[in-house]
Amino acid sequence: MKVIIKDIAYYLPQRVVTNEELYKENPGWKTETLEERIGVMKRHVAGDGETALDLAYRACEEIISKNSELPKLIDGIIFCTQSGDHVMPSNACILHKMLKLSEEVIAFDFNLACSGYIYGLAIVQGLILSGMAKNILLVNADTYSKYIAKNDRSVRMLFGDGAAVSWISLSGSGSSIIDIICATAGQYFDKFIIPAGGCRMPKSGRTSELLTDESGNSRTLENIHMDGMGIFSFVNSRVPRQIKKILTHNRLNVTDIKLFVFHQASKMALDSLGCLLGINPEKVFKNLGEIGNTVSASIPIALKDALNSGKLSKGDKVLLSGFGVGLSWGAAIIEI
Repeated sequence: MKVIIKDIAYYLPQRVVTNEELYKENPGWKTETLEERIGVMKRHVAGDGETALDLAYRACEEIISKNSELPKLIDGIIFCTQSGDHVMPSNACILHKMLKLSEEVIAFDFNLACSGYIYGLAIVQGLILSGMAKNILLVNADTYSKYIAKNDRSVRMLFGDGAAVSWISLSGSGSSIIDIICATAGQYFDKFIIPAGGCRMPKSGRTSELLTDESGNSRTLENIHMDGMGIFSFVNSRVPRQIKKILTHNRLNVTDIKLFVFHQASKMALDSLGCLLGINPEKVFKNLGEIGNTVSASIPIALKDALNSGKLSKGDKVLLSGFGVGLSWGAAIIEI
């Protein structure tokens, strides 16, 4: 029996912020080098009262509108987010209420970022193959904009908000999961971190003080702190090795893969990975220019866009790869 991604839907906030708007706020940011390196021209940003849960619900409405039988079939909701509505309970439980589902449903959150879709596929596959569930909604949603300092160009130009939901089931038609591998390097946990706001460093007057680094970026301890070049170097050293490993394990070569759908980290990261792996640039899917880096939702959004654009046909093999906060990374091979 095969575990299948039967359908994907996503939702992006209505508000769009262009680079031109950011340049007006921060005239010193306008450099061709910065824009070329990041590759993001605009991004969708959640409104003041709009949360990752709200975005996820809209994505669920979309997938249910196309699959009217789905609410009666769902027996699991797995919600990946770092932007929960509350410290407790989990977003998955609230989404269960919003969707008015049966009580015979597994529902929980897991806290992961840019590798979250791959890890989520692994969790869902395990639950389904163990017999715990048959039809699971894997939800990936975040609103990083709420964690980003307005004058921090190292992250504000890069990230966008969004949500994706994948209906995953046992057998039937859809994209079957062939293999998944995941990895972690916790020794680098501080390469991408929000230092304050948890139990280790509760919010206080001190944590809300604005700090300015040597590059002129200002942020507080309650905002995202990202070592961009440190993560870039890490990705280049680990991700190609993992991709070669999963290809070898399945007796495949780069040329056997129809399309590579990487986490939409940045144009520089995608170009570098393509070069290191010797991939034809046309086989590396990119959509970050119009929506930015949407964290764990970026891979399912990109996969859905690739399917909608006609770039994939039945029988094609696709390699998915996510990497980021943790630091963690994972790869999966699916067949359309």
